[in-house]
Amino acid sequence: MSAQAAVRSPRLVSTAGRSVRRTKPAPTVKPLKRDEKGVPIPHVNVIVRDTHRSRLADHYHTTLQDDLMYMTYVHEPTPRKPPRPPRLSYDPNDPYTKHRYNPPLGGNRWSKQPPPPSAPDNIVQLERIQIHTMLKNATSSRVNLLGPIMALRAISGANEKAGGQHTAEGVELVRGRKNIQGWVRPGIPVGVKVDLKGPQMYDFLSVLVEFVLPRLRDFQGVLMEGPSSRLDKMSAASGVVSFGLPPTALGLFPQIEVNMDAYPQTFGMHIHFMTNAKGVGAQNRARALLSGFQIPFARS
Repeated sequence: MSAQAAVRSPRLVSTAGRSVRRTKPAPTVKPLKRDEKGVPIPHVNVIVRDTHRSRLADHYHTTLQDDLMYMTYVHEPTPRKPPRPPRLSYDPNDPYTKHRYNPPLGGNRWSKQPPPPSAPDNIVQLERIQIHTMLKNATSSRVNLLGPIMALRAISGANEKAGGQHTAEGVELVRGRKNIQGWVRPGIPVGVKVDLKGPQMYDFLSVLVEFVLPRLRDFQGVLMEGPSSRLDKMSAASGVVSFGLPPTALGLFPQIEVNMDAYPQTFGMHIHFMTNAKGVGAQNRARALLSGFQIPFARS
């Protein structure tokens, strides 16, 4: 028995290194294609969805929306009168002016129009936030815009087509449209801006009201007009609330504060809150919405 075992042992040793099943070589992976910026393009269309629900968005849908419906509700016992047809500049039945541009006389007077009837489907809500800044020294050298571009990217977290979403424009350059005081010329980059929508909008708003505004010195609130101001002005009927922040507010953002040395030049910024409110008194309804997000307002 020992001799047979000695004879079979070399066979076992020789077959131990081989696999019983037939195997195929590993498939060769083709290298990813790259765009004009050198970024690799995946084989599939990758779209990043929301990973969690926004805290401020839940606050709006669960609490703030009902409060705004109660605060801005206007009871109308009778139906509204039909709008008066606009007067045209030319007779549309005249064959000589049939194909001519026929604007209405007096304009559309959108700022004089009353707000839509109060209903659960037209409650004021925040649509997007725009952060905008301009630098005068950007006209002499475009390199001066690199700091604001990187700072707005850090603050907003928005990049062009981020997460596969084609509606994300990221940080955009602001170019001059006409000559202004000799230093702004058409087509010259003079600033940067970024539009925030969805969860990024609420994340920026939470950082603004919890970290930046409470630590800002000599900040008494966002100034607003007195009670005697007209509600049918262009600014009051647009539903947009805007205010500016000084250059010292840039270092109060946590994304900038952790690496302040990377931003040697500070700059101020304008923040525009754009809502779906329209008609007479739309800006007051937008202020009521922002006050529910803990943004303070003060009379001038």
